Amino acid sequence: MKKSLLNLLGPGLLFAGAAIGVSHLVQSTRAGADFGFGLLWALLLVHIIKYPFFQFGPRYATATGETLLDGYKKLGKGVLISYFILNIATMFTIQAAVTIVTASLASNIFGISLDLVAWSVLIMFISIVLLGIGKYKFLDNLMKYIIAILTISTIIAVNIALFKTDKGFSFQQIIPSGTAQVTFLIAFLGWMPAPLDISIWHSLWSVEKDKTTFVKIKPKQAIFDFNVGYIGALFLGVCFVMLGALVMHQSGESFSSKGTIFASQLINLYTKNLGEFSSVFIGIAAFTTMFSTTITTLDASPRAMEKSSFLLFPRTTRTIKLGYWFWLLLLTLGTSVILYCFLSDMVFLVRIATVLSFLTAPFYAILNYILITGKHTPKKYRPNIGLRILSLIGIVFLFGFSIWFLLSL
Repeated sequence: MKKSLLNLLGPGLLFAGAAIGVSHLVQSTRAGADFGFGLLWALLLVHIIKYPFFQFGPRYATATGETLLDGYKKLGKGVLISYFILNIATMFTIQAAVTIVTASLASNIFGISLDLVAWSVLIMFISIVLLGIGKYKFLDNLMKYIIAILTISTIIAVNIALFKTDKGFSFQQIIPSGTAQVTFLIAFLGWMPAPLDISIWHSLWSVEKDKTTFVKIKPKQAIFDFNVGYIGALFLGVCFVMLGALVMHQSGESFSSKGTIFASQLINLYTKNLGEFSSVFIGIAAFTTMFSTTITTLDASPRAMEKSSFLLFPRTTRTIKLGYWFWLLLLTLGTSVILYCFLSDMVFLVRIATVLSFLTAPFYAILNYILITGKHTPKKYRPNIGLRILSLIGIVFLFGFSIWFLLSL
């Protein structure tokens, strides 16, 4: 039986769900508020530069039936050990940055007087329960509805903002200067549209979809699915920059580093244009978007660590079972500790997570390129010359911007 288009979509929308979160709701709106339309060049460029390395995740998974982590081990055990260490070093901060934004929105929308750490723990607990009940299939189905809701509400808000604005705006592009502006740019690029290690998550989801649907997805179908999610993430990124530019740029208002205040400002971006009647709908749309990011990251990191542990440590040598639930509970505990320590400054926490992601991006870019163009990928599924050239340009770009950032400190 021929599968419908909607049924073919899955890991690509999970990618979009993981990507469309802090990078869009926080970083893109802040870029628009601070620089107007001046950083659209960075938004478009980073999507082009990162495209091959994200695409190599589903390409490799569907071509070989393996995850990128299996491929990393084939490149050498040291490569997989490096990933294992890097992921442990970054996954708690990434999860904390995502969860605190979700908690801030929940506190603003529901008005329940819990502190943000308590809200964060509650949200992670609910996510764990849902993951335990629904597993991958739940995520796959949930994301199709959340992305649709967010896209529709965002398009409406942007169009009304364009019609209602009575101030002129410039499309002159800006090259940031000074430590503060360059740090923001690197943080913006770090999670736009997402950290590069999400390519690993995508390969894990692709293999999992084959298991749950009992249908072997072909590489062309997987790349189409990925392109839908990727283009959607780009489109919404532009929309959030426009909202920040149209509503907040040169308004004298700036985003707060306090989570609950920021959440209120963010929802006002919509309600100023759609009217107060829409605050509940928009608040729920924003919250569900961030909740989807929270639950996908909470699912993906333990999946990646479970797979890495399985490849690195034979069961006979383990003192404990380093399975999915072990890593999920450890991630929840570690995230809670970080949130308790850095609760007072949400912006600082987000900046640390995004900068770390950008500085580790060259590592993943090089590994994905070597793996997809080498002997471990069947020749007919390797990228064409154009994609290879773009990949090499991307690697130079990621290294160059990382060096520029480090020298600007």
